[in-house]
Amino acid sequence: MPVPITLDGTAAPTRRSASPRVAIVTGGSRGIGRRTVGRLAADGYAVVVGYADNRDEAEAAVQEAATAGGRAIPVRADVADEHAVAALFDTAEAEFGGVDVVVHAAGRMHLAPIAELDLAVLDDLHRTNIRGTFVVVRQAARRVRPGGAIVTFSTSVVGLAFPGYGAYAAGKGAVEALTLILARELRGRDVTANTVAPGPTATDLFLDGKDEETIARLAARSPLERLGTPTDIAEVVAFLAAPAGHWINGQVVRANGGIV
Repeated sequence: MPVPITLDGTAAPTRRSASPRVAIVTGGSRGIGRRTVGRLAADGYAVVVGYADNRDEAEAAVQEAATAGGRAIPVRADVADEHAVAALFDTAEAEFGGVDVVVHAAGRMHLAPIAELDLAVLDDLHRTNIRGTFVVVRQAARRVRPGGAIVTFSTSVVGLAFPGYGAYAAGKGAVEALTLILARELRGRDVTANTVAPGPTATDLFLDGKDEETIARLAARSPLERLGTPTDIAEVVAFLAAPAGHWINGQVVRANGGIV
């Protein structure tokens, strides 16, 4: 059903229940996902923290959400398993009454020259980063309530083309290709779909295996002369998830401090 328009040409506010908005954050136990959990909790969301293996880290994210003033629960789910992801959404609906925002932050990285990459590693990467994204947004497209948002993750390396990132960037390029298509398929639902593409960001995933010289070189590429932080990226996600960011739709947002 099309969104109603007021007499002054603006979109009429979407009717929402008095209960808190509900977010699912996959990859919510670490890095950008974990910081996003806390940021959304501070905005009053009830949050389902999706995690793969580390229950302790997921519980810590839940505690941080409570400290920020929100409610959260941990749910284990392999994002590439359609049954596990359906159960993740079922839990959100049973526990909190529905789903308004889905932030798909789960992902894997492996760096190697294309000529040397083990194809089994490629398959594992693509299982999580491509299939996992498709499985999660498939459920999100069915279940997110009017006024809601779907936020996926790419990487600025898709444009920067750093050597060694071929497999990772290829998978994230697929995520970007889905973005506008998903937004168009959601026509009439009043649900947005966007992708955030961070640049070099100080997470365990990014820092793993890099020496200090490499990290310093990458930090210096930004005109702001530093790495991004999980908080920098979580702020972008929170804006896209909020009513204030609802006119942003079908976009890839390169949150990278100006690296070119």
